[in-house]
Amino acid sequence: MTPDEIKALVRTIPDFPKTGIQFRDITTLLGHGRGFAATVEWLTQAVAGAEAIAGMEARGFIFGAAVAARLELPFLPIRKPGKLPCEVIGVEYELEYGLDRLEMDPAAVGAGQHVAIVDDLLATGGTAVAATELLRKAGARVDRAAFVIDLPDLGGNARLASQSLDVRALMAFDGD
Repeated sequence: MTPDEIKALVRTIPDFPKTGIQFRDITTLLGHGRGFAATVEWLTQAVAGAEAIAGMEARGFIFGAAVAARLELPFLPIRKPGKLPCEVIGVEYELEYGLDRLEMDPAAVGAGQHVAIVDDLLATGGTAVAATELLRKAGARVDRAAFVIDLPDLGGNARLASQSLDVRALMAFDGD
C-alpha cells in the first residue's frame, strides 16, 4: 500500500476531545489488516539498524512491539507510573495541563545499546523527548524516532531534532 492509501485509513473525528481539535483516530487503520501490516513494514524500514525498539504506553506498544517482532529485536516498554513490579528509573515532563512521568526497568537496556523509538503520533514531542531522556539515562544510544502520524503544526519534529534525533513519519496532517 502507498503512504496515501494508508493515510486514507486514518479516521478524523472533529471536536474531540474538545472543540477545535481534529482527532486522528488510528483504530480504523489497526482494523485494516493490509494497512496495519504496511504501516508496520514502513516503520520497520525507518528504524532499520537499531538494536532494540522502545514504545511509549499505550499506542506505542502496538506499533513498537510489532516492529520489534518483525526485526526480531527486544521491545522496551516505556510505562506510565506504577505499572512495573521492579525497581524503575523515571523522568517527569510537562504537559499543557501539568506534569506526567514515564518509567522503565533500567536493566532492560544495555550500555550503549542503539534504541529507536516507535510511536503512533508526534504532536508537541513532549512524551518522545521524555522517553529519549529516560532511555539515555538508562545508558541507551537514541538517535532515531519513527511515527505513524506527525502533526507538524505542533512543533514536535523540531523539538526532537533539537535532541539530536532523526525523526521520520509515515504521514502528516496539517492543523491540530
